[in-house]
Amino acid sequence: MYFIDVQGTLIDDDKKPIQGAIKFIKDLNENRTPYIIVTNNTKQENFLEFLNQIGFEIPKTKYLDPLMILDSILDSKELLAFGVHQFLGILKNRGYKTDCKNPKTILLGVKHDYSHLDYSEIIETLLRNPQAKLVGMHGTSIYSKNNKRYVGVGAILEMIKFATGRNYQVIGKPSEIFYKKALNMLGETDFKKITIISDDLKGDLKGAKDLGMKTILVLSGKIKNIDEVRQFSELEQPDKIEKSISTFIN
Repeated sequence: MYFIDVQGTLIDDDKKPIQGAIKFIKDLNENRTPYIIVTNNTKQENFLEFLNQIGFEIPKTKYLDPLMILDSILDSKELLAFGVHQFLGILKNRGYKTDCKNPKTILLGVKHDYSHLDYSEIIETLLRNPQAKLVGMHGTSIYSKNNKRYVGVGAILEMIKFATGRNYQVIGKPSEIFYKKALNMLGETDFKKITIISDDLKGDLKGAKDLGMKTILVLSGKIKNIDEVRQFSELEQPDKIEKSISTFIN
């Protein structure tokens, strides 16, 4: 049984299918191999529709992203939210107030131009409001865009924690609540039966490994070669490394 990442695993930076990815999903469907697509997408509510439009055949019952469990995690509609305009638009459409001055939650999503003023506002809001929760839409370590790598939401959360001493919650990968939801979608209870395939060693695979999953890193996204993998600690090393998803095609 598989958990399968999308960005850098099934599609590239240009949102085009990586060689062999469509065939891999087709083979899983034909062989009735249990799997769940686990993506940290927060920019499109119709992301599954997009994936199928570019050639994948992924049923709704085999797809999970953080937006699908967002409303069940947040206990207030009053937020101080950061993210790209598509994400903020999704929040507003769902009835969230995203610029609250005394929020119950500070919610961080992907944003390509986080500034020192943004960080200051997050820090000041947390320090003056001890009850406010710091929440990330996911814990991505880095993300890749235009062949360059940038600091991810998970790294920003760690920075804010270091600056304020406040813990945080993650909705998407690599949170246990997200992986448990995916596990339940498979009708399973044991993470040891799952193999997860992803290009994000720290942001996806480390958390999965801690839960007992077998981890496979593909070098088609955030991490480009084995030398980069060797720089991580022994506890963070994946169980297996493959060049790309095409390796899994029979």
